[in-house]
Amino acid sequence: MQGGSTGIGYGLKYQARCIADVKADTDHTSFIAGTLSLREENEVHLIRLSSGGTELVCEGLFSHPNEIWDLSSCPFDQRIFSTVFSSGESYGAAIWQIPELYGQLNSPQLERIGSLDAHKSKIKCTLWWPSGRHDKLISIDEQSLYLWSLDSSKKTAQVQSQESAGLLHYLSGGAWDPHDVNSVASTCDSLVQFWDLRTMKKTNSIEQAHIRNVDYDTKRKYILHCITILGKILQVTAEDESGIHIWDLRMLKFPILELPGHSHWTWAVRCNPEYDGIILSAGTDSAVNLWLASLPTSDDFSSESLVESPTRRIDPLLNSFNDYEDSVYGLAWSSREPWIFASLSYDGRVVVESIKPHLPKK
Repeated sequence: MQGGSTGIGYGLKYQARCIADVKADTDHTSFIAGTLSLREENEVHLIRLSSGGTELVCEGLFSHPNEIWDLSSCPFDQRIFSTVFSSGESYGAAIWQIPELYGQLNSPQLERIGSLDAHKSKIKCTLWWPSGRHDKLISIDEQSLYLWSLDSSKKTAQVQSQESAGLLHYLSGGAWDPHDVNSVASTCDSLVQFWDLRTMKKTNSIEQAHIRNVDYDTKRKYILHCITILGKILQVTAEDESGIHIWDLRMLKFPILELPGHSHWTWAVRCNPEYDGIILSAGTDSAVNLWLASLPTSDDFSSESLVESPTRRIDPLLNSFNDYEDSVYGLAWSSREPWIFASLSYDGRVVVESIKPHLPKK
């Protein structure tokens, strides 16, 4: 199915790549976005969907000193978030807190409550502990993975452990396993590496060219945990040209499902936090695609059919939101209302959409 956008729009002042769901805000559908201006003072926008669901309202606008290349919201405190930023050739990462009385201030200033300043290489992203209140977070640079402990009251962040990916690999991002908090996946140019945080050692890898983005399926644990031959969790990877591959982490010789992706680079992929098999992808073809990933059943795994034909060719595209005027780099599902997502195109346009009209009829 093909279609344009009927979503609700909001414009940032400058170019942007980063948007995140404010998961800790359980009273509102909220997103936070950061800009990427080379010459101007950058901004962080706190955006909320109105109670009637008809408009996006800016609840807070905050100055940020540098270009924002990555942004993540704290899962247990809606006022805390992290950014990866650059100033010329230098990169840094920090944890920020929105001022408590920001709604009454004319020019609110973000409070830096932690600096992730141990990196010696270009920082790529930060990852928060997947859920619940916890003081741990991860930062990844081109060479290494760092595990941090944050003390927001003392405004300090301390390195707990660190490990190098090796001289031949340049890390580009990663994802924290929501079902196993001791496991993290990191992406390189040519593979996905899996790390055990207890030992900071690599446990396995997927060797596949041009891997750009990864996301764990937050729902599939419950199904796969019961069918042991399938493994316990799936991971989705977005790949240049060849599209989206879905993997079972106990069967890493080939993906169990392939989706065609975008007409240009597939840049980001996100699994829905509630609806099984629903996936979003964004690309430099100025589109956001909504997919239904019909995964193989236990019977398929117990036969030889998966070995003979590991991918399915049923058209999985539910809808393409394609009225953007620039590349779409940012994607975020709402954890509060999982039928809603926000996308961010490079020209600074935020669009919030509902997937309800495009879901299969039961």
